[in-house]
Amino acid sequence: MGATKNESLFLNLYPVWIILSSLIAFLYPPALMWFTGNFMVVGLSIVMLGMGFTLKVNDFKQLLKMPGSVVLGFVIMYSVMPISAWTIAKFLNLEPGLAVGLILLGCCPGGTASNVIAFIARANVALSVILTTASTLGGIIVKPLVFQALAGQYIPIEPWGIFFTMVKMILIPVAIGVYCNYKFPKSVGKISVYGPYVSVIAIIFIAGGIVAQSSHAIAEYAGKLFIAAFLLHILGFLLGYFITKIFKYDERTSRTISIETGMQNGGLAAVLAKTNFPMQPLVAVPAIFSSVIQTLAGGVIAAYWRSKKIEDTDTEK
Repeated sequence: MGATKNESLFLNLYPVWIILSSLIAFLYPPALMWFTGNFMVVGLSIVMLGMGFTLKVNDFKQLLKMPGSVVLGFVIMYSVMPISAWTIAKFLNLEPGLAVGLILLGCCPGGTASNVIAFIARANVALSVILTTASTLGGIIVKPLVFQALAGQYIPIEPWGIFFTMVKMILIPVAIGVYCNYKFPKSVGKISVYGPYVSVIAIIFIAGGIVAQSSHAIAEYAGKLFIAAFLLHILGFLLGYFITKIFKYDERTSRTISIETGMQNGGLAAVLAKTNFPMQPLVAVPAIFSSVIQTLAGGVIAAYWRSKKIEDTDTEK
């Protein structure tokens, strides 16, 4: 029992580990400067493989049982967040690289941490998992197009480069994971329990690697980036919730879509920035602020919702 508690503590404290790795990288960049390039690609691919290990073919069939909420959540995620990021970048007059990085972050799918936040908030965890999967896989096609439309005014964008990077880092690892879970469920079941810990460790190194390579930029733009990331995620949580309510969905669904909208895959944003914009170091920086802020904000919102009794019943649409 003690080991289980320690393991849970390690996962629950992952924002602390991200902050620590970022501080170490900021104060002594050589400590994590080496974690770049292929290391980041492999690290994120392992995270996606772990996600695939947790999915079953039946999970995709669940999409057909609640099509309305899935489609609504997908549309909100790929409209509210990218447009909010673009608006914030304009409002704060961010440097071109930082603006592109914020928009790139806004175009990312929901992160797997959203499933944990949904559980704490008494939201619809099954819908949360389905939305994370749908936004991750569907985003392979949608993200490059939305990103080019909003960020192309700052620097030249090659959507095919983003597309192929996402296929390599998301589609292939997830497909391999799902296939392995289908063919070898018992073996994968034994392995998948370690997935969350490997994912946390990978994200810790990715965050540290980005900070180490961008320490001067972070020091120079910390204030603006903190405000930008804070506004982006708060808008995501609020608009995701109230837009869902406007369409008369129940409280659990509204909470779920709010969380999926507000929680972005910062690790994916950071790796996409490094692999597709190697000559633009500022593009990767917003993702680091995002990883910490969204988790803290999501945790506070989840704790608040957990304290509020849900009167209505779930109505799947």
